[in-house]
Amino acid sequence: LSQSGASLSAAFKCSDTGSASFARSSPPHVPVSLPPPHQRAAGKLELPVPAKFVISSRTDSGVHALCNAAHVDIERENGKPPLSTEVLAEALNYHLAGEPISVLSAYRVPETFHARFSARWRTYVYRIATGCTHFSELPVFERNLCWATYRGHLNVSAMREAAEFLIGTHDFSTFRSAIFEFPVRSPIRTLAWVDIRPASSFLSHELKFWELEFIGRSFLYKQVRRMAGVLVAVGQNRLQPRHVQELLEVRDLMAYPTNTIAPAHGLFLKRVEYYRSGETNRPPG
Repeated sequence: LSQSGASLSAAFKCSDTGSASFARSSPPHVPVSLPPPHQRAAGKLELPVPAKFVISSRTDSGVHALCNAAHVDIERENGKPPLSTEVLAEALNYHLAGEPISVLSAYRVPETFHARFSARWRTYVYRIATGCTHFSELPVFERNLCWATYRGHLNVSAMREAAEFLIGTHDFSTFRSAIFEFPVRSPIRTLAWVDIRPASSFLSHELKFWELEFIGRSFLYKQVRRMAGVLVAVGQNRLQPRHVQELLEVRDLMAYPTNTIAPAHGLFLKRVEYYRSGETNRPPG
């Protein structure tokens, strides 16, 4: 968030099943008629110039955000004292009451700060539950917060072998959304890190949970869900690790296996990281 020459940034948390303001409920090129909750909340601050949020990472509907980031320019009427970061966060949360989103914190940043383009790394986590034979076996507090697969347990060693092909700078055309994005974005992306590790459940001690973590500076629309789906297909022995390399090399979204994309509700935007003064673009970890 920025304010009359002195800037602030705010981080947001989406606490529901992915229907909060960061969710993209329509394709990227289709305008949304109803302003999202955080934009409506800013509109209630009685500012002389309407505040417009810039979101770091826009996700498709159903995806959760543990900690997304945004910035907005704030102008105060002459004679009024500037808003402090604490007051601004409290005011936004007040107007967000009843909405599945909350402001975690607000920070003062330079005027050159941009929530999207200044991002250093974005971390996504995809949660998977195995051992289910029916949806009813999934604890109620896990529903819509993970992907329950019904093909037995996963071959994790094969998934890790396949994940190695994804790391690095590649043309991810095969892993981009079939929905046309405007403006057209380059399919070249750098994936700095992929990790597949055991995870805990909120309640269940009978099912096995896994987390797939992806770290990169930026991602194509639905790229993470498509990568997660392919890795799960490898874990289920529907694909072999070498097929992931072949999918990258063919650079054709029509080559992506049908019925493989991971559902939105298992995906979480975990964090967005920014540079500090003097830092260089070193890899995460």
